[in-house]
Amino acid sequence: MPLHHAVLALLTRRPNHGYELKARFEEAVGPQWGGLNIGHLYQILERLVRDGYVSRSQVTQTDRPDKNLYTLTEAGEAELRSWATTAWVRVGGFRDELFLKLLGAVALGPQALATLIESQRQTYLSELAGLAQQRRAHADEPLVAVLIDAAIAHTKADLGLLDSAAQRLGPLATAQSAQASEDSPAQVRGDTDEAGGRGGMREDRTESA
Repeated sequence: MPLHHAVLALLTRRPNHGYELKARFEEAVGPQWGGLNIGHLYQILERLVRDGYVSRSQVTQTDRPDKNLYTLTEAGEAELRSWATTAWVRVGGFRDELFLKLLGAVALGPQALATLIESQRQTYLSELAGLAQQRRAHADEPLVAVLIDAAIAHTKADLGLLDSAAQRLGPLATAQSAQASEDSPAQVRGDTDEAGGRGGMREDRTESA
């Protein structure tokens, strides 16, 4: 539950209420992660309170409704330390829609594969240009810069993958296209017409006899 632990990390400095945590999270991780839904954040806070990692108190306000203030507990700090000092291990496999698109393009033949690869290449190059701009804009924000650097490295690796895909999948796409031509509906219809013609000839001979 990485977002749960990120909230614990934000609470190490001082107690916060929900909207302060949302703003601090988005400021800390920058634009690459995306915004944090406030409803989801409050669900996270409820769970952290339930698990004893965070305590909740009410703060009275004279000009607006009372607000809940969330404070990190000793158990929460211990949980954060355990999580933050152990290596991350990928457990869900490596899923990317690109691989499903490659599956579809290979099935359609070499021209479709080439079109996909070139279109994807231009998309990645455009992403790299945008990331470079973000990197310059956030050069003085170390955590945000690290996340942008990760996005740049990942996108460059994806570009390299396209070259590998073209080399490895090209022959497969060609073979599948050839197989599809052999099994095309036109060929099947031709076989059926030929069989029907032979049958008709037999029927004519029978009638004439």
